[in-house]
Amino acid sequence: MKEFFITGTDTDAGKTHVTSLLLKLLAQHKKQAIGFKPLASGCEMAFDQLVNADALILMESATVSAKYDVINPFAFAPAIAPHIAAEQAGVTITADNLSSAYKNVKQQGADYILTEGAGGWALPISNTDYLYNWVKAEQLPVILVVGIKLGCLNHALLTTAHMQSMGINCIGWIANQVDPNMDEYQANLDSLKLRLPFPILAISPYSEQTPKLQIYKTLLENFALNT
Repeated sequence: MKEFFITGTDTDAGKTHVTSLLLKLLAQHKKQAIGFKPLASGCEMAFDQLVNADALILMESATVSAKYDVINPFAFAPAIAPHIAAEQAGVTITADNLSSAYKNVKQQGADYILTEGAGGWALPISNTDYLYNWVKAEQLPVILVVGIKLGCLNHALLTTAHMQSMGINCIGWIANQVDPNMDEYQANLDSLKLRLPFPILAISPYSEQTPKLQIYKTLLENFALNT
């Protein structure tokens, strides 16, 4: 089983967009893949339960089916930081109950599990803990989604520096063009390629039609899709 954690440089970097494209890539290669969205806020009631649009996208893109509460075990209505929403709802999020939820995902029979984080890399899950500590405890390889927009250099460099300080296994980054009108898009992309300590895996150019993913060999190698 291959497992990956997809994080972003900030809350609007395009984690769901990229995770969905990666699940579809695995589907094209006839792989059994599932998405996992452990934490989600900004949920709405449907079928007598809170559901999140991003989690539903992951479910639609996966080749392995599971019940909604397996894919998204912690769902909160307010569109605020999950640890604040959890406190308001009287729910405690810990690394242990995240790991218990993750075990449920592992039991669904997938060969690939793509876990999408919430917000950016340094996401609190309580007043004393962060989601990245759970990622490190589970020893999950990390893929960083960089939202290509003004400020992306600072966000990406700070995020990767923190990962390196923790000894996180970041296998690479994916550029997601979120601003179609960004000045000097290519120059910023080149600057990231030059400065980031991890290899680029793919580029998702901005598109109002069918989303596409320009794939680098390193991604295929990490996903074992090169044979």
